Amino acid sequence: MITQISIAVIAVAFVVLVFFLIKTLNAATQSLDRVNQTLQDVQKTVDELTYEIKQTIRNTNEITVDVQHKMKQIDPVMDTVKNLGEALSEVTYAVKQVSSGLVSRFKQSKVEQQVEKVAAPQAPVRAEDRTFQSYDAATQPSKAEEKSSSGRNWLAYVDTAVGLWSSIRRQKAR
Repeated sequence: MITQISIAVIAVAFVVLVFFLIKTLNAATQSLDRVNQTLQDVQKTVDELTYEIKQTIRNTNEITVDVQHKMKQIDPVMDTVKNLGEALSEVTYAVKQVSSGLVSRFKQSKVEQQVEKVAAPQAPVRAEDRTFQSYDAATQPSKAEEKSSSGRNWLAYVDTAVGLWSSIRRQKAR
């Protein structure tokens, strides 16, 4: 009898143990199913992002190649701008030298004219001379016209200087 009771207690204990093991295994299965679903969602998202990242990298590479090509095309323009800046600097320096020379010549000629006026004897003006002076003033260019013609001469000097500078520049380039 004791053996029958012992076997019955062992059987009941085994059934209880199996019941709790089944419950635990079901909970573990449900957790694994949820983890599996989450991993599938993550994998799907990663696949979508991978495609988009690859497209972005391709576009970036195309843009980089295009920018490099355009930069190579712009390089000669930049060299030309640099050379133009140097040339303008040299022209400015040459014009500055020419203009300072012309200003000194004009000042010297004014001083000489003033010396001539002071040295020239002044005769009293007669009424007849006034008439001739009026006639001369009407027929001969005035001081303002002489200044404008000297301004034209100045431009001719500048043109000559620029021409000389250009020829010197061409000879240096050869």
